[in-house]
Order: sequence, then structure tokens, then C-alpha cells
Amino acid sequence: SITGAAAWNRLFDETIASLRFIVDGTELTLELTLNKLQDSDGEIRRKAAEALSTVFRKELRIFALITNTLAKDKEISDRWRKFEDVADSRHLANRVEREVVDALVAAVREAYPRLSHRYYRLKAKWFGREELDFWDRNAPLPQVEQRTIPWTEARETVLSAYGAFSPEMAAIAKRFFDERWIDAPPRPGKAPGAFAHPTVPSAHPYVLLNYQGKPRDVMTLAHELGHGVHQVLAAPNGALMAPTPLTLAETASVFGEMLTFRKLLDSTTNQKQRKAMLAAKVEDMINTVVRQIAFYTFERKVHEARREGELTPEALCEIWMSVQAESLGPAIRLSSGYEPYWCYIPHFIHSPFYVYAYAFGDCLVNSLYGVYQNAAEGFQERYFALLSAGGSKPYAELLAPFGLDAKDPGFWQIGLKMIEGMIIELEGME
Repeated sequence: SITGAAAWNRLFDETIASLRFIVDGTELTLELTLNKLQDSDGEIRRKAAEALSTVFRKELRIFALITNTLAKDKEISDRWRKFEDVADSRHLANRVEREVVDALVAAVREAYPRLSHRYYRLKAKWFGREELDFWDRNAPLPQVEQRTIPWTEARETVLSAYGAFSPEMAAIAKRFFDERWIDAPPRPGKAPGAFAHPTVPSAHPYVLLNYQGKPRDVMTLAHELGHGVHQVLAAPNGALMAPTPLTLAETASVFGEMLTFRKLLDSTTNQKQRKAMLAAKVEDMINTVVRQIAFYTFERKVHEARREGELTPEALCEIWMSVQAESLGPAIRLSSGYEPYWCYIPHFIHSPFYVYAYAFGDCLVNSLYGVYQNAAEGFQERYFALLSAGGSKPYAELLAPFGLDAKDPGFWQIGLKMIEGMIIELEGME
């Protein structure tokens, strides 16, 4: 293991952690450079995007080799184990049927024009343009003050949102702060992104963040603490049954995010701020549902093509651009420089086909949140029972008490319609 796939994973991690990007004469890590793509200054966003492109192009050969090697390694393993489809091993690990995932993917891809294409067209209009450059995709709205949210305020926001739903949930989340189970500040050499790691059931989980005070960072804190609460509740099942399959692994995190978002939105009276928050939530949902299904489509194309032979860096870039164009739509200009942006996504390397779990979780939680809004007494108890089960029961059995069935063709439309509803609300705020 240490000299096989794990060694290539390590090479990827160490290469990514060592990358440095020059933006306006300052040397930055990947996480800090990606953060610049959310800066209110369009010139800074452009410079950050160009810095990313320059370094990724320089390292493209090594990332292509890592991707090819791991895809081939997986192909051999799949062949030996008689898996028919490139993603079947992931479906088995997730304990979900292939047809359920295929239905999710088809529903999301069919909804691209109603979701991402429609939203980015609206966003371009807000910026007074026909098209947005790819580095403006996550730009904050114009004429809206960008406030930096202190860590203490982020903590109180999340804990009070959790507490309004369930005091027990807030009490578990509070331990992460009180007992220093969170590594929050960004620093050189630290892994980018955010995650919650359950270690082993006999020990507590840890949360890693790169907190920089943006509203999106507060949502990330709420998201990762959701994972943490889930991991604490599932731990009594023991080492074999505590881990949750990916079909439900994003449930607590996305639900925690939704609770926090609704609390922030309800307490905001300023219409401009409210519009900005709603737009940010729509963007997060598009990034969680549309973007992750586009990632899954990219992976499928790469792994299927790899069965026929090694892929050149140029071929990988072509697949990336075609998939991104389909998902983002005509209002995002995918100009030269965006081609190598596939190479820094860690999920492609560490856990092939993991990404559809985000879309699965988001759509599922939208449905679950709808039940919560209309539920009589007892929702919290049923919700805690779902989290406490860990991996001991199949997802269909855990969703049944809420009246939800992922095999129902209309199930995925519930979640997608919630996103569409928010976009319609934004259109009405013109």
C-alpha cells in the first residue's frame, strides 16, 4: 500500500502543499490564492486566476501522470473484482444502487439550464455584462459591503443556529471549540480546504478549516461541525459500523449549513445584504450540486478514456473544458487559462467518484429540510436517530420515517426545485 496508490496520493498532497502563487508581488499558498477569487476587486480576481493558471500549467505533467497512474490502478482493481462500470466500486462502498445515482445525475444535468445557466445569466446582468469571466464566477455582488466576520461571531452564529434546532446538537458542537478540536487559521504548508476527520470511535473527531472571515467561511464552519456532530453521535456503533456511507455522510453537514443560513437570513433586514446572502447560498448550492455532478461527469469520461490508453495533459484539459462549458452555460466565458483547473481537485485523487455524494446530500437535505419546516413534533428525535445509526442501517431504511424515497423518480426534483425557487426569488429582487 505505501509504495502503490498511497505513494501517488502522497505525491499529490505534497506537491499541492508546496505550490506557491505570485499575486501582486506576494507569494501565496493555494488556499489563499483561491480565496482571492472571491475578492471584491475584479483586478485581484483576474491576477489570482492568472497566477493559478501559470503554476498549474507548469505542474501539469506531474498531475497528468498521477491521474493516469491512479486511474489505471483503479481499472486493474475493478477488472479483478468484476466491476462492470467505472463507478460501481464507489456505489457499493456507498451502499447505493447505480440506477439511483444515474437518476440523480440525469436530473441535475437536465436542470443545468434552469439552475446554473439561469443564475449566471442573472449575475452577469448584475455586473452589467453579457458574460462573466471564469474568475468572476464566485465574485461578491457589486455595491454590497463585504464584511469580515470575526471568529467569535462565527462561533456564536453557528452554535445559536444549532441550539435553536436542538440544544443537544449545540452542546456537542460547543465541545469542538471548548476542547480545541478545530484547527482554523490558514498558514503556509497547511492542507487547503476543510474537513472533519472522525479518527477512531474511541477518540474525538478533529475539524480542519482555513477560516478567513468571509460569510462563506461561516457556512463552512457550520458544514464541518455538522460532520463532527454526526461523527460523535455515530461513534458508539464501534469501528466497523460508525463510518457513514457517502449517501448520508453529507446529511448532517448540509443540514447544519441550512440551519445557519436560515438563521442569518432571518436576522438580516437590509435588502442589499439579504440579496447578497441569498445569492451566496444559491452559489453554494450550485457549487454543491451542479459543479459536483460536472466533476463526476469529468471523472467518468477520464476513467472510461483511460481504459483505452494513457491520456495526455491536453486530452485531460479538453475533457475538463467540455464538461465545464456544459454545466456553467453561455454566461461564463471559459477563456484561455482555465484548461488546467482540474488538477488541484483532491477528490479525483484520493476518492474517485466521491463527488456525487455532495449533490446527493444537498438534494436529500433540501427534501429533509422541507419535511422539518412542515413537521409536527418528533422531527428532531427522528433526525438524531438517523445520525446515531452511523453505517449500521441502509439509507432507504433511515429515510423511511421521514416519508422520503430516493428511488422515487420525483425525489431529486424536490431538492432542485428549492434551488430554482431561490433563483426566482432573486430575479424578483431586481
